[in-house]
Amino acid sequence: MSNEDKPAYSPGLEGVIAGESAICAVDANAGLLYRGYDIHELAVRASFEDVVWLLLYGELPTTAQYEQVHEQLVRDNRLPEPVIAALRLMPPEAAPIDLLRTGVSMLGLFDPEPADASHAANLRRAMRIIARIPTLVSTGWCLARGKKPLAPGDSLTYAARFLRNLGGAAPDTTMTSAFNTILVLYAEHDFNASTFAARVTASTLSDLYSAVTSAIGTLKGPLHGGANEQAMNVLREIGSPDRAEAWAKQKLAAKEKVMGFGHRIYRSGDSRVPVMRELGRQLGRQTGQGKWVEICEALEAVMLREKGLYANVDLYAAPVLLMMGIPPELNTPIFAMSRAAGWCAHVIEQLDHNRIIRPRSLYTGPAPRKLEAAAFRAEATRSQ
Repeated sequence: MSNEDKPAYSPGLEGVIAGESAICAVDANAGLLYRGYDIHELAVRASFEDVVWLLLYGELPTTAQYEQVHEQLVRDNRLPEPVIAALRLMPPEAAPIDLLRTGVSMLGLFDPEPADASHAANLRRAMRIIARIPTLVSTGWCLARGKKPLAPGDSLTYAARFLRNLGGAAPDTTMTSAFNTILVLYAEHDFNASTFAARVTASTLSDLYSAVTSAIGTLKGPLHGGANEQAMNVLREIGSPDRAEAWAKQKLAAKEKVMGFGHRIYRSGDSRVPVMRELGRQLGRQTGQGKWVEICEALEAVMLREKGLYANVDLYAAPVLLMMGIPPELNTPIFAMSRAAGWCAHVIEQLDHNRIIRPRSLYTGPAPRKLEAAAFRAEATRSQ
């Protein structure tokens, strides 16, 4: 292939426009909109139920529609008994994100309307997936520790229900509000790796469960959803704010990646960080664990000065979840709980305006060559 015939190539598809979407806009200068609404306003004023309706239907819900989405998420949050039985068979050391991926795949076998691929059926299916992911996470976590899972609390909000099922007691309003903010911040983020994986799967006219399973498998990686779990390991390794600068310089000198920094799109900072940082400060004062956010801030300063890198939302999400009493092993599954709303919205949008996603590759192998006679010896031996 001559140089003139070679297509343009962008490693990692950086800068490539791979489709159109009306769901989310990510601005390189720290802007993030869900269906036109600024994330900073949604994070402090909207419930996760509001955001689920917004992402799926395109508008914020009326009071009646809010009651509808709340009731749907309550009604659909229980797991089929065979799925619970299967979770009991999983090895206790299995990663929670792997249990979730397997659980969502199993849920597809019990969908009440498997043959209906209409837009309306997919909206109902999306609600079932969004409702059951938190129950999968809490049930899998409890069973792996020999505990009896709690029946989902029907009168609680999405955020409060998960915290109650995980911890065994109804959470206070501060923790519920903080967790709701986390869910809103993580709910959607354009054509990120897991969302794009879901859209690729959907573009083959596969089903919603398969698409979400693809997304969860993609989210698991430490360069995507697994980053918030890795960020907590970084903070623990540093240990105190006064060690952050020396630690960071040592890592940078060794050319090691520092988790929680940098982003493919944002160039002047992740738009979600200010809200998550302030949430961390508030929880630090309340719990007496303010050192975690202080480490983050010290690390932020040195990384910006030394490398021009801004923190991303994962850096602050890690200590926020820790201060809420949530084990770091659940950070990525919680990310999935939230992002399921965005995944489902994107899959439905893809199916509504579908064209199979099939990019080209740039071949770098050998030039055309002849198959030499010696290569046929094995075939001749087999034929005797």
